[in-house]
Amino acid sequence: MCGIAGLVDLRGRPAEPALARRMASTLWHRGPDAGGVFADGPCALSHRRLAIIDLSGGAQPMSVDDGALTVTFNGEIFNYLELKAELEREHGRVFATRSDTETLLHAYAVWGDDCVTRFNGQWAFAIWDRRRRRLFCARDRIGVRPFFHTVHDGRFLFGSEVKALFSVPGVPRAFDVLGLHEVLTYWCALAPRTAWQGMSELPPGHTLTVDGGDVVTRRYWQLDYQTRDPLAEQQAASELRALLVSSAQLRLRADVPVGAYVSGGLDSSVIAGVVKHHTQTPLKTFSVGFDDAELDESTWQAEVVRALGTDHASVMASGDLIGASFPEVAWHLETPVVRTAPAPLFVLAGLVRQRGLKVVLTGEGADEMLGGYDIFKEAKVRRFWAKQPHSRLRPLLLRRLYPYMKNLQAQPEAYRRAFFHVRPEDLDSPFFSHLPRWRLTQQLTALLADDVGAQLARHDPLEELRARLPDGYASWHPFAQAQYLESSILLPGYILSSQGDRMAMGRSVEGRYPFLDVRVMEWAGRLPATHKMKVLDEKHVLKRAAHDLVPPSVLARPKQPYRAPDAHSFFDPQTGKARHAWIDELTSERAVAAAGVFRPASATKLIEKARKGAISGVKENMALVVLISTQLVHHRFVADFPTAFPEEST
Repeated sequence: MCGIAGLVDLRGRPAEPALARRMASTLWHRGPDAGGVFADGPCALSHRRLAIIDLSGGAQPMSVDDGALTVTFNGEIFNYLELKAELEREHGRVFATRSDTETLLHAYAVWGDDCVTRFNGQWAFAIWDRRRRRLFCARDRIGVRPFFHTVHDGRFLFGSEVKALFSVPGVPRAFDVLGLHEVLTYWCALAPRTAWQGMSELPPGHTLTVDGGDVVTRRYWQLDYQTRDPLAEQQAASELRALLVSSAQLRLRADVPVGAYVSGGLDSSVIAGVVKHHTQTPLKTFSVGFDDAELDESTWQAEVVRALGTDHASVMASGDLIGASFPEVAWHLETPVVRTAPAPLFVLAGLVRQRGLKVVLTGEGADEMLGGYDIFKEAKVRRFWAKQPHSRLRPLLLRRLYPYMKNLQAQPEAYRRAFFHVRPEDLDSPFFSHLPRWRLTQQLTALLADDVGAQLARHDPLEELRARLPDGYASWHPFAQAQYLESSILLPGYILSSQGDRMAMGRSVEGRYPFLDVRVMEWAGRLPATHKMKVLDEKHVLKRAAHDLVPPSVLARPKQPYRAPDAHSFFDPQTGKARHAWIDELTSERAVAAAGVFRPASATKLIEKARKGAISGVKENMALVVLISTQLVHHRFVADFPTAFPEEST
């Protein structure tokens, strides 16, 4: 895994290699092992390398065909050995290295833009085609790896992170209020929009070409939920297990050791179990715990480790440690967030790196693809309740689902009915499953400064999203609609980005996701909803497939959402004092007014409540985190962005 950056002068002027090098120097954390720069006419490509495959022969930017094609590549093509054999056998391609990077280039030489449809992996890359004077870029199907771009001063600029683009002199750095509005709805901006004016993100499953002065994007893949003929449960379980074994085996391909995260839940335990039982790979596992017993899963983690006999290491993410790490976390996030959950994963990745590893397998994607989240249960219960909206018994199922949401449980029935949107008009919404979450987060806009709120008065994120729904969405099963919204919005925009790529790569660690193998995703899309959730038993088919891979207690335990302490990470609940001086500095009325995003009086009121230990409930905790993270991001990227970066030797 690596960091990539580059530019194409749209007016044909010679590109500046030094500028490309400067862009890549902001991404040193993504690739501390080596760096390189390439320039040809109007194009310059740069690279920071995290060496994982072909340690001696995989340097980038890499060229083939006497320099006709050159790539800067972030990611892995896991089926590169099979593709290499086909390219040698069927097309006479000659290879000089053992790297998947060279396989990517030869695949483009033979299959052109459609090469991406043959890749099983996670990637973002840019290929300069010298003969056609054309840049071809692509991002993987589900958005594991990032790709940002902009046009400034007649140049197309791209990079793995926005900071690479901001390092170019003269590029503006200012929040996009519409992007912030989406963060305050979906927890993330929806690609191509970002939280930054003028900055675009290449959406997952898309390619981009820069040809002359034209910049064109094209979709090549999309999640689909056309259910096939029902499978018997056991057959479905057998097929899923075979797919997961193959997927994990592919993701163990590396010339360095590969570890695994163990959260104590089903998904990561299954992946660790597959590696333990179906491969010969010695397994090191890693986990993070909390000093808050309500959030901590250490007991379950220890049970998995004992059962699998792994070489295990763990770290405790206290509230104080989360607060201390948050300024660095914000530098890697590059966007405001509504939860502190990314920070413990940043700490965990640091442990992995300290133990000498730089690749880990994780369980992300199982909940989205196989129906594991509480939001899927919630939508099913809400539909059941909506058939008899005045029932006293049906809403009690939601109390069982969310026992930890004490404020919500204490509310009267009429409030809960409004909160969970069980009115007939709500049932007609294409976003029925997600309305409670999105409407709750949107309430945070009350904190915004008056002029920011005025700019948002005519912006309705849900109406924009409605126009982007895929053909056939209305005919999908309601469970599939909920899965699509979760998999196409929160998964790439927040889970794989803010909690995934940014936190791991911030510590020079690559995450790999067996549940997000294209074969698993497409197979799961065709699986009937009843196999994913049987009554209210989430990931039912996965439990059958993994019945002998994990301890019975882990198999049977209810899903525990991953959460981290929010308000307590910034303010000591005993003394009311800010845990770190920067918190007081960046949340003062003066600093809030200078950033211009929030109403200073509202921010001060919220901070004073936090000092008293009176922050309670999901909404107030999110409000505090979005205030603090926005102020931090503004400070790091707008008010105090570095003017110079270390020019790494290449």
